[in-house]
Amino acid sequence: MRRTKEILRLRFESGLGLRQIARSLAISVGTVHDYLQRAEAAGVKWPLPEGWDDDRLEAILFRQAATAVLPRKTLPDFAMVHQQLQKPHVTLQLLWEEYQEANPHGYRYSRFCELYQRWRRKQDVVLRQQHKPGERMFVDWAGATIPIHDRSTGEIYAAPLFVATLGASSYTYAEVARNQQLDSWIQVNMHALEFYGGVPQLSVPDNTKTGVTKACRYDPDLNPTYQEFAMHYGMGVLPARPYKPRDKAKVESGVQLVQRWIVAALRHHRFYSVDEANQAIRPLLVRLNARPFRKRDGSRASVFQTADRPALRTLPAERFDMSQWAHARVNIDYHVAFDSNFYSVPYNLVHELVEVRSLPTTVEIFHKSVRVASHLRSRGRGQTVTNPEHRPKSHQAHLEWTPLRMVNWARSIGPNTACVFERILEDKPHPEMGYRACLGIIRLADAYTPARMESAAQLALATGACRYQSIKSILKNSLDLAPLPKPEAPPPAPQHPHDNIRGAQYFDGEGR
Repeated sequence: MRRTKEILRLRFESGLGLRQIARSLAISVGTVHDYLQRAEAAGVKWPLPEGWDDDRLEAILFRQAATAVLPRKTLPDFAMVHQQLQKPHVTLQLLWEEYQEANPHGYRYSRFCELYQRWRRKQDVVLRQQHKPGERMFVDWAGATIPIHDRSTGEIYAAPLFVATLGASSYTYAEVARNQQLDSWIQVNMHALEFYGGVPQLSVPDNTKTGVTKACRYDPDLNPTYQEFAMHYGMGVLPARPYKPRDKAKVESGVQLVQRWIVAALRHHRFYSVDEANQAIRPLLVRLNARPFRKRDGSRASVFQTADRPALRTLPAERFDMSQWAHARVNIDYHVAFDSNFYSVPYNLVHELVEVRSLPTTVEIFHKSVRVASHLRSRGRGQTVTNPEHRPKSHQAHLEWTPLRMVNWARSIGPNTACVFERILEDKPHPEMGYRACLGIIRLADAYTPARMESAAQLALATGACRYQSIKSILKNSLDLAPLPKPEAPPPAPQHPHDNIRGAQYFDGEGR
């Protein structure tokens, strides 16, 4: 339409001829003649009326041609078509057939697809992001991996590749990790900050499980360890929206560059460790950042030094002490299971859900964000780490009564009571089986005097009834107050021996 306006201006304002207009605009004379004829037929003159834009001029000049060429057909509801395509197994062919059933004289399939694609391109517009220096660091795992060979077994495992990119300069960092677990995720993010020599205001990760526990468009839940890492460095975390890779387009482009200029360049190399692969990556990373931009001056490295580097905040004096978080439910024995071991918590938290924070040397347990227990971390398997203060009073009292302490208590009553305790503990296959009987006798001492306890013990020893129930019965029935029965004397020997009585000499062999 700009050319149409220029034709009208040169014809009616400057008074040029058709050939002069054609040479001036580098078009054919026939085109100039056709445009002027259309303008004359529509009554259009120069200058154009106020408020006329290109669309109105085009509609007036080419109305008749458009009417002749384009038949009146029902336009499909492309918003509905787009919505239906999001459902499983729905195709454009199926939607076009349904459209044809309702509109037999509608568009053919090829035109239907063309119009839909044209409509979709207009809907899929992109917001061009303007990144401030030092504001954002975009991080992600690359799709490509680096093969690592095991010298002893010959096995090959694919080591993941981590990529970080700064927003303003696109300064890129790449590192091979051992895996994509939480400890590796924290470590590569920490190395990226140290590579940049500073801390940005925000980190923009993908919704990887090591970074985001629960993905949500509006309120994502960060992994507690990753959140603590960000707090240590004074950095915010702003995860990309689920299934919206354009939210982190910078690192998506960085991943492509790393795969093309680093992974592809190392395709003929054989690495036997992650450290060896990272050593090979470093010089290629320097060369990648030094490559000049195609559409603007400078390179990633130069823009980083002038824009991003001065805007980054200073790194903290100490590196992040990497910790891991996990959820656990307190068992009935007031212990939680973590890393194949058991750690105690206060007994009143039985059946409660707690958070376990593990450090290289300690294990901390939190309930509703309050630390309730702290233990030295056990490196074994099946070990139980217990703080005695976490036990209820009854358990503490039970465990305090050892066999030696029980016997010492019995000696404070008297020697007979001590003998009863020793007899009870010795008669059982295991001493612990006699604990309850001894503890029961100890409780009897609260109701009876030491003298009666000692008398009851003496009677129990005399009758061979060294049991809790026997001593309880003796005290209850006051049998300890009665004098002890005298032992029965053996029958006297006959005064006059006779032939039927054999003496001791006979049994010694002399009388045989």
